[in-house]
Amino acid sequence: MNFTEAQLLNTLAMLTFPLMRISAMFVSMPVISVHAVPAQIRVILTGAIAFIVMPLLPPLPQVEMLSYTGMMIGVQQVAIGITTGCILQLVFAAVIFAGQGVAYGMGLGFASMVDPLNGQQVPVISQIYMISTTLLFLSLDGHLLLIQLLVDSFTSLPIGESLSTNDVWAIISWSSQMFSDGLLLSMPVIISLLLVNVIFGVASKSAPQLQIFSVGFPITLMLGILLIWLTLPDMLALMPDILDDGYDLIKQLLRLN
Repeated sequence: MNFTEAQLLNTLAMLTFPLMRISAMFVSMPVISVHAVPAQIRVILTGAIAFIVMPLLPPLPQVEMLSYTGMMIGVQQVAIGITTGCILQLVFAAVIFAGQGVAYGMGLGFASMVDPLNGQQVPVISQIYMISTTLLFLSLDGHLLLIQLLVDSFTSLPIGESLSTNDVWAIISWSSQMFSDGLLLSMPVIISLLLVNVIFGVASKSAPQLQIFSVGFPITLMLGILLIWLTLPDMLALMPDILDDGYDLIKQLLRLN
């Protein structure tokens, strides 16, 4: 069998460009991008999906991979993959933001541990919310849906096309939803703890000789734990809607609507 140089380069491009988009998504998406998942697993998944996608690709632009145009197409694929994963990272960041608000209201802002998703110190309450959200995300097959959307994007957003300026502004404007969703998830607990602190403040003004801090901290802590236990099912019930908003934005960016 004889192969020309153009055929070999075209086959290599059909593997390399999808590989860039898929690997960039695995580096940025939740759950799979954590340090606990070995890099070998991500490499194996990326290679397997790229080989599956190869026969389904539309005709590629006739450019040399090592040319300026070819390198810019590679950068576009990396940008698409990273953007797809980072949108769901914003959803998980809203959960961390909600946990931080609850922790500071309880007085547990100093009790922190390393978050495996971003490697930063976050309150323990945020970790409780994050673990619960991660289990819900996996139970809903959210990771499989994200992979499916990326595979479908090779048809709706073929190699050679990139995200537009309007898409970038859509991501920036949607990122503000991280704060609104975080407040929505944590508002019941925060308001309840705020009312308790107001009561303690009135009591300290009425009876200055009382050591409100030594009495109020255990009460606030116990009340916060009770409220977390009572509101956690409601918080998890809201998460599918927030995830749907993230997936809708991904579909919009990948031209899947």
